[in-house]
Amino acid sequence: MVPTEKTEILLAFGGNLPSPVGTPAKTIRAALDRLCANGFDLEGLSSFYRTPAVTLEEGTVAPAYVNAVARMRTSLSASAILAAIQNVEREFGRLPSARWTARPLDIDLLAYDQAVLPGLAEWREVAESADPAAILPEPVVPHPRLHLRGFVLAPLLDIAPEWQHPVSGLTVRQLADAAQQAGAFEGVEKLVREA
Repeated sequence: MVPTEKTEILLAFGGNLPSPVGTPAKTIRAALDRLCANGFDLEGLSSFYRTPAVTLEEGTVAPAYVNAVARMRTSLSASAILAAIQNVEREFGRLPSARWTARPLDIDLLAYDQAVLPGLAEWREVAESADPAAILPEPVVPHPRLHLRGFVLAPLLDIAPEWQHPVSGLTVRQLADAAQQAGAFEGVEKLVREA
């Protein structure tokens, strides 16, 4: 049997509510274990970061998030990855809810090798949308807002500082420099011990 070639992917993990396995950090670790048990190979995991929660309703207070990024390999298509991570989210207690609400686990597909999906025109439409939560039902990679999010860029710096964004051509290091100047890293702190 010829081994199937695996594609490198980047996944962002976050959570700010406990799950059946415990704290958000424990939930992220358990979710990684579940993915690895289902054919994903872990190649790198960032430090864990605490990030203030962003809410859509002014005056709403929510617990801080714990975030991390993993570099993995899989033989699954981008659509199959999306289905797999949604199953893992549900397994650890995520319920259908509005965007940007408290949750035990959120997993985002940041990159699928150097692919731009579903296509450059569709990707630009989502990335340039005035709706900060705009997304499509199919995978949109690279994640259309990863370059704006300190809670994604900080952990990406740990494991893939030279990864190059397939649309802008900028490295994570360059994206992080621009995002830091724009204030996107405000409140993002590396955890010395996982919460």
